[in-house]
Amino acid sequence: MQLTSLITLTFLLLGFYSYGQTTEQAWLTDNYFLTHIQIETDSLYDSPQRINLLIVAKEYLHKYSIEFAYQTSELLRTSQIAENRNARAAINGGFFNMDSGGSVSYFEINDSVISRSRTPGLKWAVPDSLTNGSIILYKNNILEIDSANLHHSYEDSKMEAFVMVSGPLLIKDAILQDLPDMKFTNNRHPRTCVGITEESIICATIDGRSETAAGMNLYEVQQFLLEIGCQDAINLDGGGSTSMWLKDKGLVNIPSDKTGERPVANALLILEK
Repeated sequence: MQLTSLITLTFLLLGFYSYGQTTEQAWLTDNYFLTHIQIETDSLYDSPQRINLLIVAKEYLHKYSIEFAYQTSELLRTSQIAENRNARAAINGGFFNMDSGGSVSYFEINDSVISRSRTPGLKWAVPDSLTNGSIILYKNNILEIDSANLHHSYEDSKMEAFVMVSGPLLIKDAILQDLPDMKFTNNRHPRTCVGITEESIICATIDGRSETAAGMNLYEVQQFLLEIGCQDAINLDGGGSTSMWLKDKGLVNIPSDKTGERPVANALLILEK
């Protein structure tokens, strides 16, 4: 990210949360940036919020590899998955089976299908209305957030390095997408999201279920991500799964589970090439 863009985003956040407390930190490695911004405020949507943003500049994607790492059965914490791969940073990934492990939505890496969407009605199956989006990294290193396609369209294509179906899709082409009317959408929960701006990829975690962090409903998440410039955005697994880990700082959010960071089946990693 160009320094001017970093400064602009930081001042935007400072202005947007003028009644709260915002802290920002960036680290510089070999003349390129990954940027971590942590926001703590008591005024956003009339509630206390704690938000962590990890910003990856598109112009430096040739320096980084964005990948999904996964577990087929054993569940591991996001931090463990990241440390095992010597990642620079990580967030938790998509929906998963909390009993036996594994993803419960379509997931493909390097043309190999890791999982297909779980049959509706089965335990841990996610409704279609909540898995109507996809996050795709093409082999030319372009990241895309889009509506979910039929599984065979991904299987037949050889252009993707990875595909994960998740959701709901929150924003597409700077337009807020329709959301299903259900508790998952309407109630405040911890959230994990990925957004794409004109210049950057933003990984976001929003803490919740505590006196110091209310969490957000998905309408609030949509508005927040649009305000910080996301043209496309998707929701990933949230609730007690929500985690963000940085190599230099460890876990930077506060998971809502009483036992701390929750073991998960997959995570989105940022690695140095």
